[in-house]
This record gives sequence, structure tokens and C-alpha cells, in this order.
Amino acid sequence: MYGLDTQRDLFSVRFDVPSTCAALLHAGDIDLGMIPSIEYQRAADEYRIVPDLGIVSDGEVASVALFTRAPIEDVRTVALDTSSRTSAALTRVLCREWWNIDPVFTAMAPDAAARVQGCDAALLIGDPALFLDHTAAGLMKLDLGAEWTRMTGLPFVWAVWAGRPDALSPAHVQQLQEARDAGVANGDAIAAAYCGPARAALCRAYLRDNIQYRLGEREAAGLRRYYELAARHSLIDGARPVEFFAGVQV
Repeated sequence: MYGLDTQRDLFSVRFDVPSTCAALLHAGDIDLGMIPSIEYQRAADEYRIVPDLGIVSDGEVASVALFTRAPIEDVRTVALDTSSRTSAALTRVLCREWWNIDPVFTAMAPDAAARVQGCDAALLIGDPALFLDHTAAGLMKLDLGAEWTRMTGLPFVWAVWAGRPDALSPAHVQQLQEARDAGVANGDAIAAAYCGPARAALCRAYLRDNIQYRLGEREAAGLRRYYELAARHSLIDGARPVEFFAGVQV
């Protein structure tokens, strides 16, 4: 999103947590949203995805993890951070397909989930997951990006730019791709501005090493596999094709 707030001839920008971005898009209150990837499948209207753009990991993501008090095979109750629906659905998929457990899930606000109280494990996303010293807290950390890639051999697409088919012109798509490139080029400055001196090194490494920002053929294959498994476990009604703006399909 780097610099988009200055492109006022093309964009009017607002910031919300991922689940709110999806709700706003589904309600028609915004034209385009960086939404949890699962929400592409849950829309009443068909959406298109901005080509070659995403929030992606290929292995460890660091900021999305299940923190457990016991070995994963002994986990019976899981608190799900309500901030992201993609991560919650992925947790359910991994429990059934990879860890072979069938826990009871409870939705919790991020601050409550971060305490991992009353449950055997808790899903955390974003800063709570990235900055939690799980060793000091007596917890084990299962990185969901790493677990997905171990299971499938594919990257995981956490979020995409999506909107109605008529929402964007080629100029919008180009500007979004240029914003991605500018953001990557200025990653160290972004980390320093957001995290402050004490956490800047961790944030620089996170933005550089854990997160990727392109959505190519392997990433699209990972997205389709996620949708297939989500449909298998009734987390979505069915897997729509992955379609892109400007007639671009990967």
C-alpha cells in the first residue's frame, strides 16, 4: 500500500483489520479491499484479484501461529483470534489434514486469545504472534506458514487485493503493482517507522524474509489447494475459480 494515500486521483484509502476489510467489501461500502484470501470465496458477488499481488509466505511466516500449552496431538480446545478469517480456516484445515486432531474451537478477541487461558492452544496473528516471547510464556509455537508448506510443498496466500470485476481500470492495477515495488524497496524505513528502534531489526527481517508480495503460478496453485481443502471441510460452500482483473489469469 506504500504511497497509495497520495494517489488521490485513483484511490481513497482507509485502514482496518483484515476481517473488517472483508466485511466492508461484501457490504459494497468499498470498491477494493486487501482481504483475507478465504473471503474471496465467501462473497455473494464474484470478485476479481489484482494480478501478481498478495501477502504470501513460502515457509515460515512468523506472524501467524498456533501457541500451545501441550504437544499438538494432545490439544483439545483452541481459541481463534477473530482478526483474520483466513488464518482461522487454515487452522481448522491443518488440524484435520495435518495434525489429525479435532479440537473444539472458540472465537476470541486478540487480547484474550494472546493470554492462552482456558484453552490448550490459541491462534494469534499479526503483532501478538510476531512479538510474543513464547518460550518465556511457557508455550510452544507452531508457525502456520511453515506447517502449510510442509504439508503441501506450496506457498500460502494470506491476503489478496479483491473487488468487483468492474472496480479497477488498468491504471489502478498498475499503480497497485508500483506501490508494491515501492514498499519492498523501502522496507527498512517502513519497519523503523512502524516498530521503533527496539523492534526494528525483527520487523526488517520479517518484511524481507518472511513475507513475499508477488502472486505467480506457484502461489496461485497454493491458493487453489487451500480453497480445495477448505471446501472439503465445509469451511466454504465450494471453490470458485481464481480469476484476475484485466483478463489476467495465472
